[in-house]
Amino acid sequence: MSIENLTPAEGSTKNRKRVGRGCGSGMGKTSTRGGKGQTARSGSSRKRNFEGGQTPLARRLPKIGFTSRVVKPYVINVEKIKAVAELAEITMESIRGVHKIGAGVTKVKLVGASAKDLASKIKDDNVTATGK
Repeated sequence: MSIENLTPAEGSTKNRKRVGRGCGSGMGKTSTRGGKGQTARSGSSRKRNFEGGQTPLARRLPKIGFTSRVVKPYVINVEKIKAVAELAEITMESIRGVHKIGAGVTKVKLVGASAKDLASKIKDDNVTATGK
């Protein structure tokens, strides 16, 4: 056994397909590209959603839905929920202690006639107060 006597295993190698080298090769004339038409042309490729000129499904169906990326605050009316107005310091934790708020709530807005007076008690950036 020497390096010049090595041969690949039977069936492991194939000859390269040489197209466009005469009719006798079996791959002449159209060079395995079939007849005429759109797909016979060089660089021919259709778009993913191309439906033969028919309006694609994505354009036939209506546009629906919208999801805002702005986080809307949870609104608490201090006129109706007196326990929030009576807190010494207003933070997210103290509000959760007196009023049931979901775990996903990150911002709270206090509204009502007396909400403006509570602005001095607020010690958390995620709690705001508005009033008229």
